[in-house]
Amino acid sequence: MEIDKNSRIPAYVQLMSSLITQMEDGTLPEEEKLPSERELCDIYAVSRTTVRQAIHELEKDGYVYIYKGRGTYVAAKRLNQEMSGLYSFTESMKQLGKTISTRLIDFAQIKCDERIARKMQCAVGTEIFRFTRVRYADNEPVLIVTTHLPCKRFPNFDAERLHTDSLYSMMTDTYNVTFSKAKETLQSVCARGDEGVLLQVESGAPCMKIDRYTFEKDTLVEYAVGIARGDKFAYNVELC
Repeated sequence: MEIDKNSRIPAYVQLMSSLITQMEDGTLPEEEKLPSERELCDIYAVSRTTVRQAIHELEKDGYVYIYKGRGTYVAAKRLNQEMSGLYSFTESMKQLGKTISTRLIDFAQIKCDERIARKMQCAVGTEIFRFTRVRYADNEPVLIVTTHLPCKRFPNFDAERLHTDSLYSMMTDTYNVTFSKAKETLQSVCARGDEGVLLQVESGAPCMKIDRYTFEKDTLVEYAVGIARGDKFAYNVELC
């Protein structure tokens, strides 16, 4: 817990390192309130300037978040979503050791209007299934997804299975879909009122909007729009 004032490493960096170590080993668990600035000054025998600089850098790096008037808290670890190849949310979260659950918000068979027809690369009036799900990791809502599927490719689609089964597993096992590629567009957005309620965040909280187009050969078989919590997700892209 001591800061080496004779070290060439700045005091605030040493303080950051000490706090990060405690976060990683569980001494400072997620959502735990950090000691106050005055308490950190006393614990580490450093100035308030050093403490404030360390906290500022920790906030920039996503280790902590600050509630004005309430203090500084340890941020929850973000879910690292690897974006190499065609990935499934369910399988990705299972690999991270998360328990996945799904809440089906709505399900309907509709005819494409002009906007959706353009997205789905089909004629206006084409019948599609549209449904919205909230995805949970360890019982915490992290993602809202609205999915569009062509009815012709997925006849007699069983919506009830969406509560327990992976959509991609249903598409491959029941309908013999062979995925060829997917395209995604990511955009920073703010949670709207209804999205904030479903994700249990304040309206206006930072989120990531993900538009996905999934293909079987050259035919689009899924158009989905996801809203992911900005405080829970980090997307990793490997460039080569």
